[in-house]
Amino acid sequence: MTSNPTKPAAPAERFQSFQEFWPYYVREHRVPMCRWLHFVGTTLAVLVIVLSVASGRYAWLATVPVVGYGFAWIGHFFIERNRPATFQYPLWSFLGDLKMWWLMLSGRMEGEVRRAVAAGP
Repeated sequence: MTSNPTKPAAPAERFQSFQEFWPYYVREHRVPMCRWLHFVGTTLAVLVIVLSVASGRYAWLATVPVVGYGFAWIGHFFIERNRPATFQYPLWSFLGDLKMWWLMLSGRMEGEVRRAVAAGP
C-alpha cells in the first residue's frame, strides 16, 4: 500500500513552531506500516542506548542513527514514497518521531492521522 502520489511535497516555507510542523509530519506518515517501521526503529534505538550505557559499551551508540533512521527511511522510500522530513527539519522530525512513538504506544496515533489528513495541507 502506498500513499497518494499526487499529494503535495513539503511546503516551501519554513515552519515557525513544532505545533505548525506536527500536522505536516503526521500527513507524511499516513500509511500504518510506515508508522510501525518508525516505532520499531525508535524502540530499538532507545534499547541500544540503554544497553550501551548499562554495559559500558559506548561504541554501540554509533549504531543508534542507523537503527533508528534505517527502519524509518525504509518506510518513507518504499512505503510512503516520500522524502523523510528529517532532511529538511531534523530537530522537529526527531521530536515528531518521539511524539508519534508515544501516541502509537498509547493507541492515539490513528486519531491524529485522521485529523491531519482531514485538515489537508
